[in-house]
Amino acid sequence: MGSGIALCAAQNGFNTILFDTNETVLANAQIGINKNLNALLEKNKITESDKSSILQRLVFTNRIEDCVAPLIIEAIVEKPEIKISLFNQLATINEASAIFASNTSSLSINLLQKGISNPERVAGLHFFNPAQIMKLVEVVKAENTSNEVIDTLMQLCITLKKTPVLCIDAPGFIVNRVARHYYLEAMKLVELNLATIETVDEIMEASGFKMGPFKLMDLIGNDINLAVTTSLFEAFNHEHRFEPSILQINKVNNNELGRKTGKGFYEYSK
Repeated sequence: MGSGIALCAAQNGFNTILFDTNETVLANAQIGINKNLNALLEKNKITESDKSSILQRLVFTNRIEDCVAPLIIEAIVEKPEIKISLFNQLATINEASAIFASNTSSLSINLLQKGISNPERVAGLHFFNPAQIMKLVEVVKAENTSNEVIDTLMQLCITLKKTPVLCIDAPGFIVNRVARHYYLEAMKLVELNLATIETVDEIMEASGFKMGPFKLMDLIGNDINLAVTTSLFEAFNHEHRFEPSILQINKVNNNELGRKTGKGFYEYSK
């Protein structure tokens, strides 16, 4: 997700720093970005000159000291304490006016604000995978987020050729709260032996969805999808309709996370 956001920014004229502590992850991000740009080249959607310019706007680093910018978007593990720690480290090297945006798909922005200095500059900026392609972005306003920050993020999305939707901070925001049952009911059908994975996906795609729920969970990552479900389950006091599926829990426990591991509900060649 981070590399997709970085690519989207660089494609639209922004000098962009992509940071990760893991050098292997950074190397894979570079490979992935080059692959995406080459695909655009083959389709004549960009030129060699465009590709060169985009790559010149991208910096890859594992040094947090390099992460100085007017806007920082995090797309790390879905654990609030880790996100808060990262933003607080970044606060020490950035201007007080720097905007901190979280790409979290379900964690409370209000909760993140409570642990971060200058909470008025903290908001949610939820992209969808793949970030360089999907148009929708949820711009999430929490209790302390300033109107100026929201205005800036809404305009940024337009500059990135995205469709921004303003959300007030609430469990799952809009998309993940509504879409949760696309996944959970599909898995319930399979758990009860009422349908197969393949049948559910085929029917939903035939009904007009671009991707069936099981293919989509594999694309998102079963670990990430389960984390969102668990977050909503806890936020709604263990309400049954948000209860995680044992089918997906087992996939995560077996490291069958989807496309990124080569196996999820389906198998993939690497």
